[in-house]
Amino acid sequence: MAATDPSKMPNMTDYWPVKERLLQQFGKSRINHWNGRARERERYGLSRAYHALLRQRYRNIVPENLRILEIGCYKGDLLAALKPAYGVGVDFSAEAIDSARKRYPRLTFHVCDAHHLDIDPEYFDYVIISDLLNDVYDVQNVFESVRRYCDKSTRVVINSQSHLWSPLLRLCRTIGCAPKQLLQNWITVHDVKNLLTIVGFDVVSETPELLLPLPIPLAGSIANNCLAKIWPFSHLCLTHFLVARRSPDLDARRRDPSVSVIIAARNEAGHIEELLNRIPPMGGGTELIFVEGGSTDNTYDEIETRLRLFSRMKARLFRQEGRGKGDAVRLGFSMAENDVVMILDADMTVMPEELPRFYDLLVSGKTDFVNGVRLVYPMEDHAMRFFNLLGNKFFSSVFSWLLGQPVRDTLCGTKVLYRSAYLRIAEHRGYFGEFDPFGDFDLIFGAVKQNLKIMDMPVRYQARSYGETNIRRWSSGWLLLRMLVVAMRKIKFS
Repeated sequence: MAATDPSKMPNMTDYWPVKERLLQQFGKSRINHWNGRARERERYGLSRAYHALLRQRYRNIVPENLRILEIGCYKGDLLAALKPAYGVGVDFSAEAIDSARKRYPRLTFHVCDAHHLDIDPEYFDYVIISDLLNDVYDVQNVFESVRRYCDKSTRVVINSQSHLWSPLLRLCRTIGCAPKQLLQNWITVHDVKNLLTIVGFDVVSETPELLLPLPIPLAGSIANNCLAKIWPFSHLCLTHFLVARRSPDLDARRRDPSVSVIIAARNEAGHIEELLNRIPPMGGGTELIFVEGGSTDNTYDEIETRLRLFSRMKARLFRQEGRGKGDAVRLGFSMAENDVVMILDADMTVMPEELPRFYDLLVSGKTDFVNGVRLVYPMEDHAMRFFNLLGNKFFSSVFSWLLGQPVRDTLCGTKVLYRSAYLRIAEHRGYFGEFDPFGDFDLIFGAVKQNLKIMDMPVRYQARSYGETNIRRWSSGWLLLRMLVVAMRKIKFS
């Protein structure tokens, strides 16, 4: 075989002007189409109803008063509906952007292509990509462009229409009930997730939405808020929402954030000395925060006495004024001063030596919230009664479905997250209300509402060596049922 003359081989960089030219040709036809649409008065009732429902769904996902960037914002209605503290919208239609600037002067709008974003180099709390991916030339290019405006806390929210609805939507356009469209991509939810992974994003959650995108008061509410979340109806929804976060840069040098360990102690005097001896130092410094309340033994005095002799790390003691573990944990969090906050039950059923694993997983950037799971490894005898174990396994499956993320054990007391993430959860606690005496659901539901990525950490569950459990089997079962109702009403079927 004859050798190829290197001088006659094509240079790969020569292909990029060709692709750029094709992109420009593609964009020109799209710009002309959307400029024409922007000059028209919106006369399609079905389109108005659909976008009103979309705005409602986005408001359920994106909190108010944040920094939001919307790619393909058109006339700015969705961005304005989210009530950002600082909102930026970009679109390649100059006519649409001109209209957006007049309608929403408080917001900032730019004329630019999603493939080549050219705005100030800054990070946003949320990036919105609504019904855009089927109408762009190169989806991967768009994701790469968006990634420059995302830091580790940014969430990218994407919705894209299901092609199952294509025949019906085509009929609506043919008879004049919906606006005309140019040729669309055939991108699926799998394709979106795959391209996000390629570019360097992790998918946090995925939800089907809008089974009946029509303004029919009762039927629309039942179909969209209830049936759309249940198999097999979920497969028939018009659009799918994905929430993604930037993947951690595992090659970057990892800093060592400091740690606050919150220990709620009620009737746990016999465990205090062992706790202080066994909790390991972590990261850039570790502090222990004991919160005692309502003990009938000498727990408070025991902690106070032991802390006078304890110098291995910083430790503080507070007396709880309210009732319940949830109130104690919230007091401990409010007193925490370090970067990472951890909950460790004082009953020693989760070994303190497990905490560095939680810390390492959180600091790796692979997750935003680490939740302990007691249901993987065999338990010590008498660690958990049979019906408690059976109930936990059942409720873990139901809660995973309701929350949209796998959470195998909602009542394991060991949970770890950044203090900054906790402050966001606490700021929006009013959405759920003061409903949780244990504090576990308060954190998990808040994490889901803030679109934090949750990962489970299996632990060996030990039998307590002192005292009796503060949990009552049947009252805890009723609590779980109550939490199911809250999750269904506030998260799944909202």
